[in-house]
Amino acid sequence: MIFAVVCFFLYQKESKAQDPAFSQFYANPLYLNPAFSGSAPKGAPRGNLNYRDQWPGIGRTYVTTAVSYDQYVDKVGGGLGVMFVNDRSGDGNLQVNTASLIYAYHLEVSRKFRINAGFEATYRRMDLNWDNLTFGDMIDPKYGFIYNTQENIANNPSYKQFPDFSTGFVGYTENFYFGFAAHHLTQPNQGFISESSLPTKITTHFGGNFPIKRYSNNVTMISPNFLYQKQQDFQQFNYGMYVYRGPFVGGLWARHSIENFDSFILLIGLLQDNFKFGYSYDITVSNLKNSNTLGAHELSFTIYLPNKTRNKSFNTISCPQF
Repeated sequence: MIFAVVCFFLYQKESKAQDPAFSQFYANPLYLNPAFSGSAPKGAPRGNLNYRDQWPGIGRTYVTTAVSYDQYVDKVGGGLGVMFVNDRSGDGNLQVNTASLIYAYHLEVSRKFRINAGFEATYRRMDLNWDNLTFGDMIDPKYGFIYNTQENIANNPSYKQFPDFSTGFVGYTENFYFGFAAHHLTQPNQGFISESSLPTKITTHFGGNFPIKRYSNNVTMISPNFLYQKQQDFQQFNYGMYVYRGPFVGGLWARHSIENFDSFILLIGLLQDNFKFGYSYDITVSNLKNSNTLGAHELSFTIYLPNKTRNKSFNTISCPQF
């Protein structure tokens, strides 16, 4: 697919792009907030795999994959993590790859309240395939794209690479939790032709877990949650609820910006002692529903490895699993 949209961003003095967003944001904890590093149950080593295919009806144009690993390390008083993310736009004509190292300090404020503070250092690389881009001087008013561009493509850079830094914190009690994260603190230049800063992304999230019915050895639990993100002029709200019953979880969410109601999100998941799996589907309700985008599919898989150095004083964050 010819990726014409990229051209618009290449010539902007001030970038309007946003980071890719995952619907199952708690199933990709290090991507949501670096303070979640080392927060798996009992501090166990944790591996995550997340895959999102947005708008598959127009040709797998936006595909994002994230892989991460983290665990609690008693000697450093917190969690250590690594994360790799690949984001493909325009059938791969624009790719962003990141590699991150993460540390989160775990602080016991009191017996009932704890705080994690996270710090993330990232290597970020953007690769652009100029050959498949289209420009305004290629268009004939009558016959469409019939001309060769006069843009000096051969001498334009094909990639950008730079460091990036983020931070965040999470506070939690037995039933309530809240967090804040700031990504791209230094707003690095990501422009290929002219200067274009990567805007800082601000994230706020909070929620709670409330048992409503006990049967046998299991408890039915509801978990209402709210997430807000802002990146330059773009603002997004996510709110909804998880319902847990035995090993199964379901969820229903709404997502929208200030001016546009984007989608409803349906989730089903399976929880086991050593792994969890989730699938979600974004039902588009904005004007894009008429474009046959087919919404968005998202898969998450988490594995918990044996913890040979378990800290008996470790308290697990009671956040949702997905």
